[in-house]
Amino acid sequence: MKVGIVQQTCSTQVDHNIAKSLAGIKACAEQGAELVVLQELHCGIYFCQAEEADMFDLAEPIPGPAYHTFSQAAKENKVVLVTSLFEKRAPGIYHNTAVVFEKDGSEAGRYRKMHIPDDPAYYEKFYFTPGDLGFHPIQTSVGKLGVLVCWDQWYPEAARLMAMRGAEVLIYPTAIGWAASDPQEEQDRQFGAWQTIQRGHAVANGLPVISVNRTGWEADFSGVTEGIRFWGQSFIAGAQGEILYSAPIDEEAIFVLEVDPQRTETVRRMWPFFRDRRIDAYEGLTKRYLD
Repeated sequence: MKVGIVQQTCSTQVDHNIAKSLAGIKACAEQGAELVVLQELHCGIYFCQAEEADMFDLAEPIPGPAYHTFSQAAKENKVVLVTSLFEKRAPGIYHNTAVVFEKDGSEAGRYRKMHIPDDPAYYEKFYFTPGDLGFHPIQTSVGKLGVLVCWDQWYPEAARLMAMRGAEVLIYPTAIGWAASDPQEEQDRQFGAWQTIQRGHAVANGLPVISVNRTGWEADFSGVTEGIRFWGQSFIAGAQGEILYSAPIDEEAIFVLEVDPQRTETVRRMWPFFRDRRIDAYEGLTKRYLD
């Protein structure tokens, strides 16, 4: 499976952002990519830095204009395409939704972000209704894709459930970065934790992981903070957590790499974590906390 990733900066100019994504998709296809993954909310700025009702105007129905644009891009470039759209489902109900398109432009499936953060500069609970489609891989012509979104990447349960349902690869469109006030030591810790947890999902499940993050500095439109410097560093890890590719921090990147999902069989024979799971003793995992 040849995988293409598109790591880009975004601005308030939606048409410019979309054009940049389309150019990235085409460039990946020209390098032989069969699967192309875009970053989280690639059509616009990361509007969750502050709570502002007007930002809901950025959302579109699915299907909608952006949906049709990327459907056509998948068809024209003959790639399976993972997108990340701000979905207006109904008045007052909005989702952070990944839509996967087949090589013929048809919709292979969609995933609505399940875990929604509410942290300084990441006020997503104001905007996004938690997903209601569960953790189900999306069947495509290149395999079963376990598509999750950003904050989901911190939860081993999400990765495990995708793996248990036959996902052949885990995919995380992402928007994460540093606050201007973070010292270098804290920046290093944050990035290290982010990459480590996802590599851990690869190891625990014997699956490759594709994580595509945005890059560049984006201002806080409310003026309260000094904005976010998105740390880029999109990466692809193999089924034992090994880093196969890592993008730069402050640069846009388009990269194509061959990933072998068949290694899962070999890795799981060496490390039979699924065989040795004590499913008879895990009932506590469905509780919020065990006192």
